[in-house]
Amino acid sequence: MAKFVALFLLALVAISMLQTLVMASNGHGGHHNNQGRYGQGSLKGFQCPSQCTRRCSRTQYHKPCMFFCQKCCRKCLCVPPGFYGNKQVCPCYNNWKTKEGGPKCP
Repeated sequence: MAKFVALFLLALVAISMLQTLVMASNGHGGHHNNQGRYGQGSLKGFQCPSQCTRRCSRTQYHKPCMFFCQKCCRKCLCVPPGFYGNKQVCPCYNNWKTKEGGPKCP
């Protein structure tokens, strides 16, 4: 009987460890990397104002930057990292153009 209980506990530990390895390999292990952090759909709508505040914090054209950034964020659900540039990480944000062909998103 004691051997059965010991074998049962050992099997439970082994299954638990296996499950942890499988979850970690699928990206659900609790360790987050920054991949996908800025891509399209990486934000929720309620996060747009704070991300646009960060993005537009160093421009002298704060109001128009915030207006267009939030418009772009609501459509693309992403805001590129940094204060300027880096738009390649969010193709939707990068490729949305004005009627004249210029960039719509700051």
